[in-house]
Amino acid sequence: MVARLAALLTLLVVGVLAPATAHAAEEPGAQAVGLHISNGRLLEGNGNDFVMRGVNHAHTWYPNELGSLADIKAQGANTVRVVLADGHRWTANSASDVANVIAQCKANKLICVLEVHDTTGYGEDTAAGTLDQAADYWIGLKDVLAGQENYIVINIGNEPWGNTSPEGWTAPTIAAIQKLRAAGFQHTIMVDAPNWGQDWQQVMRTNAQSVYNADTTGNLIFSIHMYSVFDTAAEITDYLNAFVSAKLPILIGEFGGPADQWGDPDEDTMMATAQQLNLGYLAWSWSGNTDPILDLVLNFDPAQMTSWGQRVFHGANGIAQTAKEATVFGGATPDSQAPTAPGTPTASAVTATSANLSWTASTDNVGVAGYDVVRVSGGTETTVAASTTNSVTVSGLTANTAYSFAVYARDAAGNRSTRSAAVSVTTPAAPAGSCSVGYKVVGEWPGGFQGEIALRNTGTAAVSGWKLGFTFADGQTVTNMWGGTATQSGGAVSVTPASYTNTIPAGGSVTVGFIGSKGTTNTAPTAFTLNGGACATG
Repeated sequence: MVARLAALLTLLVVGVLAPATAHAAEEPGAQAVGLHISNGRLLEGNGNDFVMRGVNHAHTWYPNELGSLADIKAQGANTVRVVLADGHRWTANSASDVANVIAQCKANKLICVLEVHDTTGYGEDTAAGTLDQAADYWIGLKDVLAGQENYIVINIGNEPWGNTSPEGWTAPTIAAIQKLRAAGFQHTIMVDAPNWGQDWQQVMRTNAQSVYNADTTGNLIFSIHMYSVFDTAAEITDYLNAFVSAKLPILIGEFGGPADQWGDPDEDTMMATAQQLNLGYLAWSWSGNTDPILDLVLNFDPAQMTSWGQRVFHGANGIAQTAKEATVFGGATPDSQAPTAPGTPTASAVTATSANLSWTASTDNVGVAGYDVVRVSGGTETTVAASTTNSVTVSGLTANTAYSFAVYARDAAGNRSTRSAAVSVTTPAAPAGSCSVGYKVVGEWPGGFQGEIALRNTGTAAVSGWKLGFTFADGQTVTNMWGGTATQSGGAVSVTPASYTNTIPAGGSVTVGFIGSKGTTNTAPTAFTLNGGACATG
């Protein structure tokens, strides 16, 4: 992860690239047994459409944490991507170890994506191995992998090219695919993009058709990794829709949400677009990162779920809400009956920024898995919360604002009820004097500056889902922000939190930094509001 993020310093040239267009895919050759591709979709052996919903697990570095697969399954995942090593950079996972990984995936009813991590950043990272070496590793495991086509996908090599001459990715990728097919592999094969997996120079997107055509079975799926490169909705939807329109199979094989010094990935759009297009996604990662900001749980303990984990598993379009177990593990006739509509929600404990909603529970022929709460505005609706019970607290509201909320029920098969009747809620004005803001300019240069905002909660209760408002007087513009997301209209700026700054404890504070453009003068804002209420300054 550190190497990948460091490589993003060259991203300033991205904006000059013209988008490439993928062309329509044709299905070459006969369909393989087990998991396979048809008409741009990943299907099970019985023809059931399978959409991956899961996480990455760093097995090769934490071989004693294989029990985490049960915990991952308990959170609702249907897939796990398992990190392995071929011996080039890290100690190779043996045939018996890989056999045990597959057995544990099957025991926990998880589809298993196996990947070699040694290839990460080849061409830029001198320690990285080649795709050809990774292919040889898979061939050496053929006796273990053969017969598991219903349960595993072979991800040849993780992020197999860095930012140095990424056009070199195409030929070795084709060669590795063809080497595995020549060795008799019928499994669905997954290939990662160059540019440390993020394809910001569009090499995989441009060459996807020729790579796909090189696989005589047609059982090939592309994997894009989405981190700081994908920080706007337009970048995400454009990339994924290009593959879907061309009927080229794709999933988000890794993604992150927490902001870092390179930007703030738009995980909400990633997950929403994957759900809209019925594409898989696999979040990075269960636990064990050097920097725990991307840990879904701390210390491999599901009781220590982080805010990133809550977002992935239980947020809107999250795993618990959208994952469907592979039918190969049950064989039951798919459930097609939706739950009954929930009762009309009632509101209580309404504050300037939150409201508690409760409703009469739905019923279902199998069982209700959860509820989705939506904000209704005219003919549109936006998911604002999800719950496994018939109550939830909606946060992040704006003071002195009218809202309309309704509820859907869903079952484990993904069937959704009709919408409940709506309840109207108006938040009160925010109390003044519960916050203070410190604003300072960290550095200036001709035409630009770096600013820092320290937001302190001086009240007696924690503040979550906050919105900070202020106005620039001299035409300054926020061009990049970490710790929050800025929207600006004229001089007026609104800031909403990143996942790791979402909650400000009583007496605590969070810090937001930003880069801005300016003219000859750079007057500091003189007034700030938090959720509509005035803050002290200084």
